[in-house]
Amino acid sequence: QVQPVESGGGLVQTGGSLRLSCAASGSIFMLNAMAWYRQASGKQRELVAAITRSSASIKYADSVKGRFTISRDNTKNTVYLQMNSLKPEDTAVYYCAAINYVSGAVYRWGQGTQVTVSS
Repeated sequence: QVQPVESGGGLVQTGGSLRLSCAASGSIFMLNAMAWYRQASGKQRELVAAITRSSASIKYADSVKGRFTISRDNTKNTVYLQMNSLKPEDTAVYYCAAINYVSGAVYRWGQGTQVTVSS
């Protein structure tokens, strides 16, 4: 199976916006919930947001609630992360993953995309 592929990262100023995209193969995408994680330098990887196959259930880390929005387009096998009001502490490598929504088990990771927020 092919790993998910992230895109859309980059450098943005504080208060700016970015939209990350993650394209996954049909079986990975359609059979699983999808999630975005991030890992800042020297820190553990953390869950940012997750969405079930039908988009009926969504969850966010407290640190991004009200600023980030996860969504998915099942016709395009793509999951998105819209990030608004970005802060320097959002700087990290962002990873897409196919997951078990209940247990949190990760089935497949993407390669990651760097997001840098300048102050």
